[in-house]
Amino acid sequence: MASEANRKASLSSVLSEKYKVRDEKLVEAIVSLGEASALIAEIQTNYTKHTYAGTQNESGDDQLDLDIDCDKAVFDAIRKANVFSIAASEETPVETEVGSGAFSLGFDPLDGSSIIDANFSVGSIFGIWPGKGVLGRTGREQVASAVTLYGPRTTLCIALPSTSTDLGNDIAFEVTLTNDGFVVSRAKIQIQTSGKVFAPGNLRASNDNEQYNALIQHWISERYTLRYTGGMVPDVYHIFAKSKGVFTNVSSEKAKAKLRLLYEVAPMGLIVECAGGLTTHEARDQSVLDEKIDNLDKRLGVCFGSS
Repeated sequence: MASEANRKASLSSVLSEKYKVRDEKLVEAIVSLGEASALIAEIQTNYTKHTYAGTQNESGDDQLDLDIDCDKAVFDAIRKANVFSIAASEETPVETEVGSGAFSLGFDPLDGSSIIDANFSVGSIFGIWPGKGVLGRTGREQVASAVTLYGPRTTLCIALPSTSTDLGNDIAFEVTLTNDGFVVSRAKIQIQTSGKVFAPGNLRASNDNEQYNALIQHWISERYTLRYTGGMVPDVYHIFAKSKGVFTNVSSEKAKAKLRLLYEVAPMGLIVECAGGLTTHEARDQSVLDEKIDNLDKRLGVCFGSS
């Protein structure tokens, strides 16, 4: 793996020179997330014990020691950068003071910990908001978001709305962590308007949600290709890689919504929309980016991808 200095310098150059990010502090903020991702990749490389911490997060999920280690890695990286003021995560679900910076962060340090023991790809999800605090905000207010995929390679997909750059348009792109630092591996991610690939999350909801069941049967009858791992990051990332497809995670009376607006839905939704895809709330025809974060644990059913 590249040295810390090379990682930071290479990602900073990509952001400021190629993608014309206006705010130097925003560049530093995103670079700190790249550094957190590199630390998490190293933690996972040495993860062998599969031990539980003996605690649960706010969702009632048993926490792996790995979950806590990855959460700490992100907090350490953003405190060191000193460009954030507040951060909240799925593992630390409170607005936590992390410095005196100009941004606030919502993140899931390790999405997919339930499938990591099978050595499946997992990820981290980050959303950056301007100012202090995330409560009462919407995903539309984000100045950037990112998702890291840890697989055979460590890749970082970054979304920048037009207001954050001098490019004049929204952009989503991918960098890969190499021995020389971060290198642009997909200069522009563009989701096509159609594509016969589907990833149906929370599938048990189709048992008592007739509309969801009908949608799944439609995909099957139309001979869509199933690409599903059980992890949100690899399943949505597949859409970015193939430039097409649809991801759903729909709820029902017996199978409640699982995805959290702050830590997962809003950051991932910004990437999807910056890449030209659509996002929608399961209950109404509305972008997930317009949903207010009025509770740090707020959850909702979603559909992402090709229109």
